[in-house]
Amino acid sequence: MSKIPTRIVRESSNSELPITVRIGKSGVIDSVIDELIDQLSSRSLVKIKLNQGVASGSSERMEIFSTLATKTSSVVSFSRGNIVVLWSGK
Repeated sequence: MSKIPTRIVRESSNSELPITVRIGKSGVIDSVIDELIDQLSSRSLVKIKLNQGVASGSSERMEIFSTLATKTSSVVSFSRGNIVVLWSGK
């Protein structure tokens, strides 16, 4: 995908954007991927929070975020700590 528009980056980093998916101790399972695909089909931005203990470090978190983006055909538009925002590209 091409460069992420400034407007999308600004919206993604807004703390007012609600978290719509939480990933718990079960991790990234098929039902989470299905839910993300459903949400990305109806909205352009989806904010996800990894609960504590899901990832042991920043490299593991980034790997999870990358996997989510790949499996949902989206782009990571923002990440900070245990929070990631995926952009559908539309």
